[in-house]
Amino acid sequence: MPLGANKAAIMGVSGVSSADVVLIQTQTASADASITFDSGIDSTYGEYIFGVYNFNPSANGSSLDMQCNAASATGYNEQIQSTSFKAVHSDDDTTDAGTLSYDTSRDQANGTSNQLIIWKSHNAASANANGIIHLFNPASTTYVKHFICRSQSIDSTSPAYSTDSFIAGYINTTTAIDDIKFSSTEGTFDGVIKMWGVK
Repeated sequence: MPLGANKAAIMGVSGVSSADVVLIQTQTASADASITFDSGIDSTYGEYIFGVYNFNPSANGSSLDMQCNAASATGYNEQIQSTSFKAVHSDDDTTDAGTLSYDTSRDQANGTSNQLIIWKSHNAASANANGIIHLFNPASTTYVKHFICRSQSIDSTSPAYSTDSFIAGYINTTTAIDDIKFSSTEGTFDGVIKMWGVK
């Protein structure tokens, strides 16, 4: 599918065929510890996109992570192989100004932990974090399930940072994935997560 049509659908622009990109679910967190998408992920679409809007945690420095269940599983402990790097720029333009680095604290080597996708977000009333996650072909029973994430957050440190995070990897199972949970690493969070299907 052309990127332009994909982008148009996500941004809510009219004129995009609902047969190609479909908003399946919208869930709103209000002091919730997690949001779960346990329906609507199946062979109907070859790609699923999750948009995270205005993630605002109750605990300063809390992160947003995700884990999955293979079909019929319940433990949210699928093996994940992932890589992560980030670009940061501090508010004062002096501390780690404009650095780009590999982030070993957010990658996994066939780990079963939750996969961090938004890093240490500030919890000030005006602060938030936003991101997008692409999950490819989750219904496949032949291949592992690749994903890519990109997020932008206001880091909880002082001085604060603009943190642009890039995370990618695969869920190392050939069993279909039909259940995804997004969780705050500490306390609860407010925000909206939307799920689209892309043919």
